[in-house]
Amino acid sequence: MSSIRGFWAVVPAGGAGTRLWPLSRAGRPKFLLDLTGSGRTLLQATCDRLEPLAGERILVVTGARHAAAVADQVPSLGPGRVLAEPTPRDSMAAIAWAAAVVEAHERDAIIGSFAADHVIPDEEAFAAAVREAVSVAHEDRLVTIGIEPTYPATGFGYLQMGRPLAGHATARAVRQFVEKPDAARATAYLSTGEFRWNAGMFVVRARVLLDLLALWHPDLAAGARRIAADPDQLDTLWPQLERIAIDHAVAEPAADAGRVAVVPGGFTWDDIGDFTSLAQLIDPEPAAQPVVLGDRDLVTAVQASGLVVPGSGRAVALVGVEDIVVVDTPDAVLITTRDRAQDVKAVVDALKAAGRTDLV
Repeated sequence: MSSIRGFWAVVPAGGAGTRLWPLSRAGRPKFLLDLTGSGRTLLQATCDRLEPLAGERILVVTGARHAAAVADQVPSLGPGRVLAEPTPRDSMAAIAWAAAVVEAHERDAIIGSFAADHVIPDEEAFAAAVREAVSVAHEDRLVTIGIEPTYPATGFGYLQMGRPLAGHATARAVRQFVEKPDAARATAYLSTGEFRWNAGMFVVRARVLLDLLALWHPDLAAGARRIAADPDQLDTLWPQLERIAIDHAVAEPAADAGRVAVVPGGFTWDDIGDFTSLAQLIDPEPAAQPVVLGDRDLVTAVQASGLVVPGSGRAVALVGVEDIVVVDTPDAVLITTRDRAQDVKAVVDALKAAGRTDLV
């Protein structure tokens, strides 16, 4: 299947994946790791998924310390296709910069922003959703791809679908974006059939995104365009850009203005937000034995279950424990339970407070 004419893929590759510590570190975050056992890192798998849709028109926006690793992992990225942020400024600055670069190349081009650390096994369904989203974006709408919830998740944001959009197979207007709910509200959302998980996938004309941004954050839009026009100003202008997420900067106010559409994604999706998600991804229906990421011969389990990552080469033995998480790396060992997986971030915070930046 041919690539989409005038379509550019933007891959924000940021964040440290702190809930996957000590596997994911600031110097080697989760998007640079192979967490699925496929032989491809999450970044590589993302670019593999996008190449049939965008061809060589892929931009990766990442931190300066990761730019060399990104270029090494994805050598097909040509000159100027890795945009290195001097410092983290959240998703809006990264995507706006990429949009401005694309706009300078091709004024009417459409961009699709897809995070580097998501797992999407059904590439055909993903491609179908992107192609429909591009069709809707030609109407100068901001389009998101919504994921059908499989359980009342409290760790994801949601969007509420409205009326169907004429002339499109599945696209609907977006009534509102909502923040991460509590369990009761998430259950209520699912019962209506109107809500989808907000996976942060956006498809839109580059100039439309920047023009929308200029309505609510004019300095940020102008700064991104100035950097694209004169890259030598990056180090001077970048620290001045507002630090804000794309959801708050553009998606939410644009939805209130009736400018946002959603294409329901008919595919499974995971952002590997913690070790519970990782275990389910590796083995959705685990047996009585622990799920293992790595060399299974290093793990001995007696009446035990959970997740084990034997990353140091040492043998790991479990006896009489259930739903445990053991992550063994050469310089750090994590032991927790699957129901406390979201709390691993607190370990990283504690290590930073103690000055142990060598471990984070």
